Amino acid sequence: MIPLELAASIVRLVAGYLLIGTGFSVPFTVWWAGRLDPVAAHGTRGFRLLILPGAALLWPLLVLRLLRGDTSPPMERTAHRGRPR
Repeated sequence: MIPLELAASIVRLVAGYLLIGTGFSVPFTVWWAGRLDPVAAHGTRGFRLLILPGAALLWPLLVLRLLRGDTSPPMERTAHRGRPR
């Protein structure tokens, strides 16, 4: 059985993560999504509403991409792409 203090700490950490993610996701979907993906710059309100939960959960990765200045989606890495021709 998990101690109550540990459970409360885990809940606080998850709540903090989601709070930061929610605070990040709104400006991301409005202004910064188009910076990372040129196609997203022309997205509709419905598109922005759809990416809001994902941006809230994946905010650390999106922050890193924004800080690095990535301007296009990353190249997919699969076994077929890595295979020598």
